[in-house]
Amino acid sequence: MFNEPMRVIDLGVFLDEAAYPPWGYRANHVDHAKGAQAMAKFFNLREVNEKKEVGKDDFPESLGMAWTSVHLSDHTGNHIDAPFHFGPECEGKPAKKIDQVPLDWCMGPGIRLDFRGNARKDISAKMVEEELARIGAELKPGMIPLLWTGADEKIDIDDEYFEDQAGLSEEALHYILDHGIKLIAIDAYAMDVSYETMSQDFETGEPRFFPLHFVGREREHMHLEKLTNLEALPKPTGFYFMAFPIKLRDGSAGWVRPVAMVPESDFAEAEAEAAE
Repeated sequence: MFNEPMRVIDLGVFLDEAAYPPWGYRANHVDHAKGAQAMAKFFNLREVNEKKEVGKDDFPESLGMAWTSVHLSDHTGNHIDAPFHFGPECEGKPAKKIDQVPLDWCMGPGIRLDFRGNARKDISAKMVEEELARIGAELKPGMIPLLWTGADEKIDIDDEYFEDQAGLSEEALHYILDHGIKLIAIDAYAMDVSYETMSQDFETGEPRFFPLHFVGREREHMHLEKLTNLEALPKPTGFYFMAFPIKLRDGSAGWVRPVAMVPESDFAEAEAEAAE
């Protein structure tokens, strides 16, 4: 795969998109003018010169450096849920936190599974099998399935993004995990059954809120949420996926910049097929 030119496809959203409570996001942008004032104050606190205080005009054009201070949850934006997010133990052992997960779980051959058109429905194991047959592929250990539901098209419409999500059924999750998969990704706000299913279960007196997350107490795996731009992949297979989590000490999740490495020849093939 890597013996030819590759194109990097960005599959990530902005950190502040769909920042539902309690996964909020708040940023304070310090511009260059304020940066000069803050930097001057920093040097004066250190008493770099006893005779003269540092001022903002001591910086070129009275402009210092800019920066942004951010307050956010480790589940903001694109992130990988560590096994610890699902519970304190997994398979009878202490669950791994995000700084403990093997990085080779976060990279591997990607496979895009198309489940668009299933809004407010759950994806069954049979549907996964049928999609694999349609694209002529099979799940293998080390692969990273990317579930394409189309949810990202509504990411800036809060209620619809949350309520119209196509979920993954419990049986489908177990089916995928049975093939040795460690990381599953989706373009929705969460890797779980649909909001519709959770609402119906609650109304019948048998509430199951985010049941797929609690499967993580039985079987060690991770979820990656809020992908976008999956339509930019020219083929459902043949690409390499990477999403390395920030090394957040004791974190229950880690922010990632998910990308696909796609051979340039795949784009040429797709363009030729489209022209026929």
